[in-house]
Amino acid sequence: MAPNHIVLAETDDVAIALADLAAGTNVAGVTAREFIPRAHKIALRDIAAGERVRRYGQIIGQASQAIAAGAHVHVQNLEMAPYSDTDTGTAMEASLEKRQDVRTFMGYHRPDGRVGTRNYLGVLTSVNCSGSVARFIAEEAEKTDWFKSLRNVDGIVPIAHGSGCGMSGSDEGYHTLFRTLRGYARHPNFAGILLVGLGCEVMQIPALLGKGRMRPDNNFRHLTIQESGGTRATVERGLEALREMAAIAETCRREPAPVSELVIGMQCGGSDGYSGITANPALGVASDILVSYGGTTILSETSEIYGAEHLLTRRAVTPAVAEKLLGRIRWWEDYAARNGGEMNNNPSPGNKKGGLTTILEKSLGAVAKGGSAPLEEVYLYGEPIDKKGFVFMDSPGYDPCSVTGQVASGANLIVFTTGRGSVSGYKPVPCIKIATNSEMYGRLKDDMDINTGDILEGVSLAEKGEEIFESFIRVASGEETKSETLGFGGVEFVPWQIGAVM
Repeated sequence: MAPNHIVLAETDDVAIALADLAAGTNVAGVTAREFIPRAHKIALRDIAAGERVRRYGQIIGQASQAIAAGAHVHVQNLEMAPYSDTDTGTAMEASLEKRQDVRTFMGYHRPDGRVGTRNYLGVLTSVNCSGSVARFIAEEAEKTDWFKSLRNVDGIVPIAHGSGCGMSGSDEGYHTLFRTLRGYARHPNFAGILLVGLGCEVMQIPALLGKGRMRPDNNFRHLTIQESGGTRATVERGLEALREMAAIAETCRREPAPVSELVIGMQCGGSDGYSGITANPALGVASDILVSYGGTTILSETSEIYGAEHLLTRRAVTPAVAEKLLGRIRWWEDYAARNGGEMNNNPSPGNKKGGLTTILEKSLGAVAKGGSAPLEEVYLYGEPIDKKGFVFMDSPGYDPCSVTGQVASGANLIVFTTGRGSVSGYKPVPCIKIATNSEMYGRLKDDMDINTGDILEGVSLAEKGEEIFESFIRVASGEETKSETLGFGGVEFVPWQIGAVM
């Protein structure tokens, strides 16, 4: 018979149900006292009130009341626990052997040395006030004969957002949006960018342009609605600019590139109790494989590694890198406090229904996406990634916002694990969706690219990690993901908005 549970570490106080378990079922030598939903936790021993509870061999919370062996362990009896006694460590405790063979994908080589996995044109906005006009330009362009004749351009992406004005022109929020917009304007998956502003906004186009060229290929144009003479005139000028840029973009061709040019943004959303058992550690294996070939993987969602940061600082290449991460954790504690929030606002209702109880438990599973490679660097949101290997970029846990930052930092591929079934896409970057369990994979088969539920049926993490790595190469070379086929990516540009809206 297939096992009905899994225990992840010898020191664990709980087992994870691999199926719905009726009261009276024997689980690891204890008898279930009540119904235990699949992916949820069952106590393996009597646990006193206030005693800390472990999963993955790590603290996931403390008992809010006495818990009897065989009881369902969840929100009714498990709460957040302080973890100040956890040794963060700053010594390098990780290494990864570099592979000597060469693997390649078919990508678009850009003048700045980076390689794109797609070949889009973008209509980027400096402010929300120009968002509709940017969409008008893109929609009109896609109706033209010249656009329909293109064979090597993947499409035109209007990028609208909800900020750019009503904000300070010098604070942290301004600089965060500034980095994000410049990162998109220079992204290797864009063969050309048209930047559209209103004209009077705080996020001024001249400031975004700065000194020198915005893009090394110079396939860049900009205009404002006020200077152009209104909506219709701006649309006409925008169409002329896109047609010129499209002629250049059409000359781009896919050519072989080493996989070391892949920059993978790793995400998890709609997580469940299996995320840290199947999809996330399998993605961690794939991350290690890519890093061993000289590639780059980005872990983010700072509020969702909270309580597990010690597993990353111990892998930092220097104490300074470890301190950067701890500094962001302290920033987040202050950020949450001054805005009336709390770091344990996660897991979400859907996460809890899927078996996750505290942010500590969720974070421990989320960190598994990062594999075992050394932590090379820590970056601010949208800050350009300038080092190879496994890195961390600060961001909220809100998935569209976090992915937006990763793309701005240079990710040319997104890989997204989900247990509940998150559906989304992130133009101009393809997104591979990975299901944590077979039931959801079957139910949402039109949205999911890879199933890792078969790990619970005997497939090894190593095998699944290799499968995920091979999908990196195919998708980077042009294979469409499910989210691309469905047309996702038009509304998921969500820059992190920090500070007062005035």
